[in-house]
Amino acid sequence: MSLTHTPNSNRLHIALFGRRNSGKSSLINALTGQDTALVSDTPGTTTDPVAKAMEIHGIGPCLFIDTPGFDDEGELGQMRIARTLKTIEKADLALFLCEDEAFLSPSAGVLEKQWIEELKRKNIPVILLLNKIDVRKNSEVIAAQIEQRYGVRPLLVSAQTKLGMEQIRQAILKNLPSDFGQQTITNNLVAENDLVLLVMPQDIQAPKGRLILPQVQTLRELLDKKCLVMSCTTDKLAQTLQALSYPPKLIITDSQVFQTVYEQKPAASMLTSFSVLFAAYKGDIEYYVESVAAISRLKEDSWVLIAEACTHAPLSEDIGRVKIPRLLRNKIGEGLRIDIVAGSNFPDDLSPYSLIIHCGACMFNRKFVLSRTESAKQQAIPMTNYGVTIACLSGILDKIKY
Repeated sequence: MSLTHTPNSNRLHIALFGRRNSGKSSLINALTGQDTALVSDTPGTTTDPVAKAMEIHGIGPCLFIDTPGFDDEGELGQMRIARTLKTIEKADLALFLCEDEAFLSPSAGVLEKQWIEELKRKNIPVILLLNKIDVRKNSEVIAAQIEQRYGVRPLLVSAQTKLGMEQIRQAILKNLPSDFGQQTITNNLVAENDLVLLVMPQDIQAPKGRLILPQVQTLRELLDKKCLVMSCTTDKLAQTLQALSYPPKLIITDSQVFQTVYEQKPAASMLTSFSVLFAAYKGDIEYYVESVAAISRLKEDSWVLIAEACTHAPLSEDIGRVKIPRLLRNKIGEGLRIDIVAGSNFPDDLSPYSLIIHCGACMFNRKFVLSRTESAKQQAIPMTNYGVTIACLSGILDKIKY
């Protein structure tokens, strides 16, 4: 994605659910005004979730996700359904298509009821849609029957003629999650005119000529807050502090150099890291800080899961694959078992693990991170974050802000 566009992780995630051939792909195309999704009369055309980023007037940046039908069949069909289920974890809002009268039949309605209940169990607002009204003669009757059965009247729409698209937009606005877009990266740590120093080591993980996404997003937010922003690399921290006429209100550093920056920071300056800030921005920072105490209970036969949002190729000094495992084994012992997963590969069964350590998740939306955190909580597994872990292992956890 271009640096001039909103990252997908910051967009409202709207997922479409329904049976095969219910018109999900056509509706995506109608809503986006583009042929984003492949459309065919053949059931099962959509075999993987397909995402399309767009802007909606009055709502802002959105990410529409087209999913395979949840009534798919066969071995491959079950795999597709599993991927559709995974989409629920990142959906902020659901558009649920009512295919036809089969939606109301006792046998066919079982699937619909299960999926709607699962969406509601995950606290995802659901908007029911009765599509294809351009070829129906009894749309109003069907809509009334659906309302009687499910307690919600579906919107009458046609992806083919684009009838009802404005109704969908209004329904999305009305059903936005109450806290969507309310979080900020720096929260209330700084205000207008505060001096903020960003310590940004440019190592192998930062592509040449570019900053990594958390640095870019944090910098943009600080500029929007009208803070005074300075930046430097770790080796220039001392000179930068000397050049300032007064100490920064806040120093934000890469977690990997927490200890180095802490040793040099002015007493008056607060300290945090990009990873810690994103832990609060994307997830449940209180649980992560509470959970990090589990490190002291680890033994050599313990099992730790490290989860990365990115799926980049392993690097020689990768923080999640090399540095944190090295720090943990130096403290616990070389026998410590560590699994590493990346992207969407997060286990459903977390019971083998004594601790989960997640990255800052700049590539995930908040709903996805909170879904993983909730799964850990339900299974009573401690879950923390890269930055929180490094602060703990450096002995400065009580000295940082979030």
